[in-house]
Amino acid sequence: MEMLVLVDKDDSPLGLAEKVSCHLPQGRLHRAFTVLLFDPKGRLLLARRSAGKMLWPGDWDGTVASHPREGEGYVESGRRRLPEEIGADCSLDYAFKFEYHVPYKDIGSENEVCGTLAGIFDGPDPEPSVQEISEVRWASAEELGKAVTEKPAEYCPWMLIALYLLPSSEPAFLAKYAGLLESWTGENMRRTLEGAISAHLPASSWRLVE
Repeated sequence: MEMLVLVDKDDSPLGLAEKVSCHLPQGRLHRAFTVLLFDPKGRLLLARRSAGKMLWPGDWDGTVASHPREGEGYVESGRRRLPEEIGADCSLDYAFKFEYHVPYKDIGSENEVCGTLAGIFDGPDPEPSVQEISEVRWASAEELGKAVTEKPAEYCPWMLIALYLLPSSEPAFLAKYAGLLESWTGENMRRTLEGAISAHLPASSWRLVE
């Protein structure tokens, strides 16, 4: 039985709860993370969630999304999960965290404080776990912007929020990734992402955690 870390709105731990109970329609606020891997050209590695997922099955996500274990830091948990999901490892940097709550049909919801991590991946093509991911693809900001404009419902809301908030990252992160993320942080891309996010949840249902 997988246990998740319950948190308050400031990301302070409140205890543990079973994973499914955290993802029921009302949800329970818990800690999560999302990983965005970019190649040296600035393309993002997207992963399609497997058909067996309880929430957002078959939709496109960032590279990896999962949950830290009790006592585990965001970067530590991301490094642990990368090989389990995409069969590859990569150095990661912490960018920021955000809170959001979004329902999925009448099945469940995500109610999370989500740490956002990024890395630069320059290895062989990943070999994802079929239990977690059905396929992967690389996408430039232009390509993803067009895709989420045409079919926003096919892209996971937490990935869209994470990309939108990239300019709010820690200063050291922005300095390190400045050139790589230029195409992802321009005003046109931010407007595109904002429109795609609004197809999933209202602006009142997500925020940057300071």
